[in-house]
Amino acid sequence: MLDRRLMRFAKRANRYVFLHVLLQWAGLLLGAAAVFALAAGLGRGSAGEMWLPLAAAAAAAGLRALCGAGAARASFLASSGVKRRLRQALYEKLLAFGPSYTEVFSTAELLQVATEGVDQLESYFGKYLPQFFFSLLAPPTLFCLLAPVSLPAAGLLLACTPLIPLLIAMIRRMAKKMLKRHWKSYVTLGDVFLENIQGMTALKVYGADGARQARMRTEAESFRRSTMRVLRMQLNSIAVMDLIAYGGGAAGVLLAVLGYANRTLGLPEALTVTLLAVEFFLPLRLLGSYFHIAMNGLSASDRMFQILDTPLPADGSETPPAGPLTVSLRDVSFSYAPVDPGAPVDPAGPARAALSGVTLTLAPGRLVSLVGPSGGGKSTVAALLSGRRGGYTGRIDVGGTELRALARESLPRRVTLVTHEDFVFAGTVADNLRMARPDASDEALTAALRQAQIWDFLEDKGGLSMDLAARGANLSGGQRQRLCLARALLRDSDVYLFDEATSNIDAESDEAVMAAVRALARTKAVLLISHRLANVVTSDQICLLEHGVVTESGTHAALLARGGAYARLWARQTELEQYAKGGAAL
Repeated sequence: MLDRRLMRFAKRANRYVFLHVLLQWAGLLLGAAAVFALAAGLGRGSAGEMWLPLAAAAAAAGLRALCGAGAARASFLASSGVKRRLRQALYEKLLAFGPSYTEVFSTAELLQVATEGVDQLESYFGKYLPQFFFSLLAPPTLFCLLAPVSLPAAGLLLACTPLIPLLIAMIRRMAKKMLKRHWKSYVTLGDVFLENIQGMTALKVYGADGARQARMRTEAESFRRSTMRVLRMQLNSIAVMDLIAYGGGAAGVLLAVLGYANRTLGLPEALTVTLLAVEFFLPLRLLGSYFHIAMNGLSASDRMFQILDTPLPADGSETPPAGPLTVSLRDVSFSYAPVDPGAPVDPAGPARAALSGVTLTLAPGRLVSLVGPSGGGKSTVAALLSGRRGGYTGRIDVGGTELRALARESLPRRVTLVTHEDFVFAGTVADNLRMARPDASDEALTAALRQAQIWDFLEDKGGLSMDLAARGANLSGGQRQRLCLARALLRDSDVYLFDEATSNIDAESDEAVMAAVRALARTKAVLLISHRLANVVTSDQICLLEHGVVTESGTHAALLARGGAYARLWARQTELEQYAKGGAAL
């Protein structure tokens, strides 16, 4: 059971696999030499004649132990190199996809493939593969050594050895589908578990934890049954292989005893046949044990190679021109559910489009805002401009170059997206900020924090050396937002996209973030997406996006004078905010 692609993928491990096999083979020869020496010593008549063969046997046994230690070291080197290579390949694939990888892969499955799946492949390279090649060498070698001693016994033992490989081949055919279903059940359980952990707060708030727990139990029971079927298959096959291995060894021992009883074999020859008969079947018996581990690893490798073979989105080779950037959308449309051109026309089709014919221009020194009801397509515009989504129709120009023609890595250097879900990593404040600019000085970090109006708080907590918990758990929501804003400011991009960057934070934090955004818009091209219309009043252009269509566009004063949908939305929000202020005063 060899996977040629897996072996080609881990070429550096092959040298250690070869070394492992060579050391095992040397150990086999030394073990046979120890048996021959031991049998010769025991066959001597006097103690004075026995000591030299017995000393040679002890020396051969000691050298065999050293070969075993070397083989274990080679096994470790083969498997550890493969683990690093496979995990690096998976990580590089995810980096190539970027944040949009979740549209193609399940996060839970990626974690399982990269952890347990890779660990099982460690056993494939460290144990199964060397044992496979050694099992091909061991029986012919032992036959050549044993044939001069007793040709019938050597022939019988050699004839029995192919039974185990034949049994392994039969089991593989039966187990392949079973292990594939087992891995799928395992991944499904992981998906449900990870989703439940990530959404634990929402489950408790809405009292839906009971239903999710019931589903978790169902998936866990399905995985348990799948595991028990696999274990039953493995135990049954191991029992049959043990029967063949020990039965073959017993047959060899029986021939040796009969030969000694019939005086066709002397005591040294009978001892040699008896001791080497076990060696005939031990390599194949171990191969059968490692086979089941290898099958699990190969099931994981199938999915791993599917991930690695997934084609990347089309990538260009152009880079945006140096200097300030102007970004424009011209008649851009996008749908999360593309319609098959050959399918019948569905009247409800256009309603499912996230964007339809959107035209918009972002220029340095201008603040452009997108407003409108939820689901109108505002975040989709930000996702397209930041390169997180593709598959649009129309044209998006970045400095005069079509977005599709840009090299994937060039866009994040010039365009920065800031959302209310920006991630704060465990570490110091400086560590988080230097993700945007690794060579930034402490003075530059402090200036960015001052601009985001969070330095006064951090200064009392340790400043740039303040330790942050994972996801910024020791900060308030507003403080996290301002820290993420400082990181974005430090990036010093040409285009900034703020997608609800002030949602779910207090009024003081909201004003601090908006003050920084307005200051940034004096020199940069800035797109602001906000549900709160009070934040967009000073915008140079406001676009109302409804059902993926820009229905109104202009300044705040012009849109109010028009008396359309924007004016009505402004009136409702103003009334609600005044009501809220009045309630707070009471």
